[in-house]
Amino acid sequence: MIKKIYLTRHGQTDYNKIGVVQGSGIDSDLNDLGKAQGQAFFNAYKHVPFDKVYISALKRTYQSVANFIESPLTHEKLADLNEISWGDREGMPVDEEGNAYYQNMIRSWQEGRTNVAIDGGENPEQVAIRMKRALEHILNQPDEENILICMHGRAMRVMLAVMLNYPLKCMDLFEHTNLCLYELTYTGSMFILDRYNDVNHLSGLSV
Repeated sequence: MIKKIYLTRHGQTDYNKIGVVQGSGIDSDLNDLGKAQGQAFFNAYKHVPFDKVYISALKRTYQSVANFIESPLTHEKLADLNEISWGDREGMPVDEEGNAYYQNMIRSWQEGRTNVAIDGGENPEQVAIRMKRALEHILNQPDEENILICMHGRAMRVMLAVMLNYPLKCMDLFEHTNLCLYELTYTGSMFILDRYNDVNHLSGLSV
């Protein structure tokens, strides 16, 4: 069965706004802009005959696609879709020292050392195991042709690398913003990328 996958990131939270690290250990709410982004996304894609919505176990993903779920539409919560764990860095403002640590970590991953973990957290290879498990579960569900998935920025980069068979060191090629859209077609054996980081539905909203 050919499947259409609509993959989006959650809307803005106050942690996003003020530059505080939030990973799988921070269960934050959307702020007013995040809620507006969710409404704009719904207005743009409510015509799509989605069969199911998949969200992570963190409430910011539920809140981002709540209009679809409450329309009503069947949804399933998968903890495997959670954001990467930023470990000891979660909840901390990204100051000069924190930004240097973050940039060094990203550089390590881009150089291919994707087995390097954040202090107290996960590495991309561990996240990829979760993404593969979630993806296998989603693809194995019968009678689901149009699927909406709402998840998180770094986890989404890993998921797209898994879907499109990119090395994990290339995951930063997949840019994202809050409530952006990646659209993919699953042929039964491979994924085709139809839309990349589409934010046209967010025009008029100040970030």
